[in-house]
Amino acid sequence: MDFQTEIARAAETLAQGGVLAIPTDTLYGLAADALNPDALDRVYAAKGRPADMPLPVLVSGWAQAIQVAVASPDSELVARRLAEIHWPGSLTMVLPAAPGLPERLTAGRDTVAVRMPDHPVPLALAGTLGRPITGTSANRSGEPDITDPDELRRILAPRVDGIIVSGPKPVGGASTIVAVADGGVSLLREGVLPYERVLATLETFGTVK
Repeated sequence: MDFQTEIARAAETLAQGGVLAIPTDTLYGLAADALNPDALDRVYAAKGRPADMPLPVLVSGWAQAIQVAVASPDSELVARRLAEIHWPGSLTMVLPAAPGLPERLTAGRDTVAVRMPDHPVPLALAGTLGRPITGTSANRSGEPDITDPDELRRILAPRVDGIIVSGPKPVGGASTIVAVADGGVSLLREGVLPYERVLATLETFGTVK
C-alpha cells in the first residue's frame, strides 16, 4: 500500500471515531480526532490514562493550532514566533484552550498542549483529517515509552483500530513543554529541545520575559 492510500484510510478511521497507534518524531503515539469526545474516551481506555491528565494535541500547522487554542495578542505573538523557528519539531506549547473543546481533551483545565511534529505520518493525518489529532505516547500509563514497532504491535494491537509504522522510526525522548502566557514563557518540562534555545529565540525577537 502506498503512503497516500495508507494515510487516506487512516484519516477515514479517525473521522469515524477510531484510534490508531502511529509514529511521531519523538515516540509512538495514540492518534484520535482531538475534537471527538467518544474517540478521546477510547484513547484514555487504551492507555489506561488517569482522567485528570489532559491529552496533548498534534497539528499540521498554525492554522490548526488556533482551532484548539486562543491567546492574548502578546502571547499569540510569542507562540507564533516560537512556532516559526521550532515547528515542526520537539516543542510543545501550552496555550489557553479555545471555548467548547471536549472536556476529555483538557481534563477540565483551561489550557491545551499543542505541537507540530517533525514526522510525515502525523502531519499527513492531521492535514487529511482537517482537524488536530491526539499525540499522547502509545505506552500504557506508568510503563516505559515504546520505540520498537514489534513491541507496539504486541502491547497495543488489541486496543486500537490500526497501527502505522511507515516513515522514520521515532528517535526517542520527549518534547520540551513551555507555557505561553502574558507575553512570555515558562518551562514545564525540558526534553530533547534545550530550553536555552527557546529563550534564545525570543531574545532574538526581543520578546523574552
